[in-house]
Amino acid sequence: MKKHIPNIITCCNLLCGAISVIMALSGELQIAFSFILLGAVFDFFDGMAARALKVSGPLGVQMDSLADDITFGLAPAVMLFAFLRPAIGLWAMLALLMAAFAAYRLAKFNIDERQTSSFIGLATPANAIFWGGITTLPQAVVSPTVAWVLLAVSLVSGYLMLCEVPFFSLKIKSTKWKDSKIQYIFLAGSAIVLIVCILEAYRYGETFMIFFAGTAVIVWYFIVNALNNIFTRQNRQAK
Repeated sequence: MKKHIPNIITCCNLLCGAISVIMALSGELQIAFSFILLGAVFDFFDGMAARALKVSGPLGVQMDSLADDITFGLAPAVMLFAFLRPAIGLWAMLALLMAAFAAYRLAKFNIDERQTSSFIGLATPANAIFWGGITTLPQAVVSPTVAWVLLAVSLVSGYLMLCEVPFFSLKIKSTKWKDSKIQYIFLAGSAIVLIVCILEAYRYGETFMIFFAGTAVIVWYFIVNALNNIFTRQNRQAK
């Protein structure tokens, strides 16, 4: 029985993505984003469960990628489509390219042996959280011009998922500061961002601010990652 536990958790991730798609098409974007976040929780624990139970295998790897493409590829793409459609009509279907980028990124990840402790290219959960937060903004902010800008940015994020730029993972290698300082800096900054967004949501009575915290956290992730890459390159050159 224990060998099926990680796969059951992975299926929960996939179901969260499927529900998110349905909610997005129903116009319930905040609920849709909530299921993406819940799917991310399941995605975190399925790998942990497989390692703890020592039942990792190729089937689990393939299932994980399929589930991730639904939850972190198709679901945010449909959310962006639903968010932009009132402004630009069926042109908003271009947002669905995000699902294709995510599928290619996940397939590439499965055969790339360099990505054991970090990522080459933007991870699909980070991309999904970034767009999930944006699509929970008030519909009034989406003019045709804004919609086309967002579609252009979605292509940039698609490129980031496939490019050769290194991105750090959240895996804590060691509790020592020198071994995991990037993760600690990111987590501390993320906590501050979340607190500020929650306080602003309470202050103005706007629940979308809580969800938009997801986008703000990923922007912080981009900043920390860029600085980390710059300092790493400088250290290598100094040696």
